[in-house]
Amino acid sequence: MGQIIVMEELLSNKIAAGEVVERPASVVKELVENAIDASSTSIEIVLEEAGLAKIQVTDNGKGMDEEDAVQSFSRHATSKITTEHDLFRIRSLGFRGEALASIASVSKISLWTSDGENIGTKVELEGGTILSCTPAPIRRGTDIVVKQLFFNTPARLKYLKTIQTELGHSIDLINRLALSYPNIAFKLSNNGQTIIQTSGRGDLRQVLASIYGISNVKKMVAFENESSDFRISGYATLPEITRASKNYITILVNGRWVKHYGLNNAIVDAYHTLLPIGRFPIVVLNIETDPMLTDVNVHPAKHQIRLSKEKELMELVRQTIRSVIHQVQQPPKITEKPIVKQQPSVQFDIFKQSYTEEPKPFNAPAIEEREQPTVVYEEVESLQKEIVVEEIIVEEHVEVKKPFPDLHVVGQIHGTYIVAQSDDGFYLIDQHAAQERIKYEFYKEKVGKVSSSERQALLLPLTFHYSLDEAYRIKESLEELQNVGIFLEEFGTSSFVVREHPTWFPKGHETKIIESLIEQILTNRTTDIKKLREEAAIMMSCKLSIKANHYLTTRDMEQLLDSLKNAQHPLTCPHGRPVIVHFSTYEVEKMFKRVM
Repeated sequence: MGQIIVMEELLSNKIAAGEVVERPASVVKELVENAIDASSTSIEIVLEEAGLAKIQVTDNGKGMDEEDAVQSFSRHATSKITTEHDLFRIRSLGFRGEALASIASVSKISLWTSDGENIGTKVELEGGTILSCTPAPIRRGTDIVVKQLFFNTPARLKYLKTIQTELGHSIDLINRLALSYPNIAFKLSNNGQTIIQTSGRGDLRQVLASIYGISNVKKMVAFENESSDFRISGYATLPEITRASKNYITILVNGRWVKHYGLNNAIVDAYHTLLPIGRFPIVVLNIETDPMLTDVNVHPAKHQIRLSKEKELMELVRQTIRSVIHQVQQPPKITEKPIVKQQPSVQFDIFKQSYTEEPKPFNAPAIEEREQPTVVYEEVESLQKEIVVEEIIVEEHVEVKKPFPDLHVVGQIHGTYIVAQSDDGFYLIDQHAAQERIKYEFYKEKVGKVSSSERQALLLPLTFHYSLDEAYRIKESLEELQNVGIFLEEFGTSSFVVREHPTWFPKGHETKIIESLIEQILTNRTTDIKKLREEAAIMMSCKLSIKANHYLTTRDMEQLLDSLKNAQHPLTCPHGRPVIVHFSTYEVEKMFKRVM
């Protein structure tokens, strides 16, 4: 007897559910994406116990007739593609034909649907088996209810996190979908409490305000650009608004939210030397391109995407965001008056999209035994008590970059900070950060063009020893190291000597710099000459910059500020820390109660 058999459809659906339905948010994603594909303008998501007890999605889309309503729960059933050529022109969010069949196999489902003109259809399923198909009232759109998720696969429940965490995943999802489709009104509630509500008026800034808060949106700048293959647009925060993770970067490709490592890095690179280590911006990046240049059929959950001409796109994103940030960047102020117009009756409290991960697994007691969840978030400003869709008007308030202020030195604090004044108040300058920026730009230019006329021979060569495997990788990168001023000669099987180095290498730090740059090759396994030059410039600028508790003469301080004024990007050090902070005359007078 043969050992290979064809699995029953119910079993294969449960296996597919393991790929598609990871958690309640996975169900929400598939159902809401179907609603979007149905041309809905209003979508309401109702959860009970973060979706473990109930998930209900109601839309006003096209709806289905009886035949399609029943067929939609069959595996590989889809209205989005008919031939293999359609796979390369996908513009819909759902297309794989696995979602409803997979969800139905691990839950109890009821579906009501109608085109708004003919009698509706109600279909009920349990564990993937259709129990009934009956007439339903006429109402344009679809209403689908999923109950007792994973009721027949209890092993899956133990891998879920706490209710708070599972709810956070759904909130994060709806936030990103709202950013993708500002013309759709979304409403998300859990246990009767409204969490997210957007107007659907098509204004992306309103959606951004409802998610991140008006004060943060006020510090976001719009950007757009295009090439022969891509058109990009979106919003990015100024460097003073940062978060502790990349979760606040949203990438949309033809309306689809995706995770893309390369584009994430391109966005972060756009803020190079403008953000402190471990801090990231809030960015919404919308990419429009020919579907022929994308492959969205990479992962069952459709989170990932492959892009043709990826390097071209990454460079377009990096240069566009970097350019607009440098055009509007200003010295950070201690406080600012909000520039916001808002209807008097609007009360506006929000949830943040990032949430606290709980390491303790969710053990799924019976529904009636579970405690009501208390939602906890990483950066909650306030719990949402009342949300209206009254219009929230956010004014653009990002000034065009002004020239570096004309500063006059007043003195120095603790041998660390320079105090200077101008017509609009006074400034504190971190002397170490300021000189780091100046020297970084000097060394970055030098490292970019290492010439033979700027080399000096050493009386005693420097010797460096490595293991055999490390030596082999170094030998592969000798040319890249020469491009940043490291001239290695092989000395035996696993050793190297340096007989000369550039004259502008910081005196006394030559060995440390050479070792550190070689370590970049070994640790990061990179031969990216641009990154090596950046690392070399940052390292050398840090080594030679004046430190804290170093007292300067007035002339020294004036020369430092003159050099800083001529720097290309004088507001941050190479590590992204602020160089200069502005205290306006108004704020000083306010502190001393001269103005009220």
